[in-house]
Amino acid sequence: MGRPIKKTRMRSAGTLLRGSNTIQVTGYFPVGSSLQTDLDTYVMSQRGSTQFKIHQGSDSSTAVYTLTAVAPASLTAGQFCVQVILNDSTVGYVNKFYNRTVHYVTAAGAAGTCTYTLGTEATDEGAAGSGAGAINVI
Repeated sequence: MGRPIKKTRMRSAGTLLRGSNTIQVTGYFPVGSSLQTDLDTYVMSQRGSTQFKIHQGSDSSTAVYTLTAVAPASLTAGQFCVQVILNDSTVGYVNKFYNRTVHYVTAAGAAGTCTYTLGTEATDEGAAGSGAGAINVI
């Protein structure tokens, strides 16, 4: 799996506080259901390089999903995506998390790597700085 992301960027169910720098899930597709884009869905733990346990805001349940670098409308059953906003305001989707960086793919198909920041809900959409991206937090 390599180096997992820090546990401080994830939260266990029941311990979530708004503005707590928890990685927000942009969209997910439960098996046997349809696309969900709840604002209260977040990453709870890492199970593999692209496997994550997420808390589903729609019904407060948890499940393991595969991180996929596509827009929410392109997800299929068992997948989820996390959006990253690059310093030039380009929207990308995370392909892989590392401790301090992410690999991403933009809607145009351009791939890259950048450091990422997590901020409070009020500031996480701002420009992250040169060579960096901002990830939404819950």
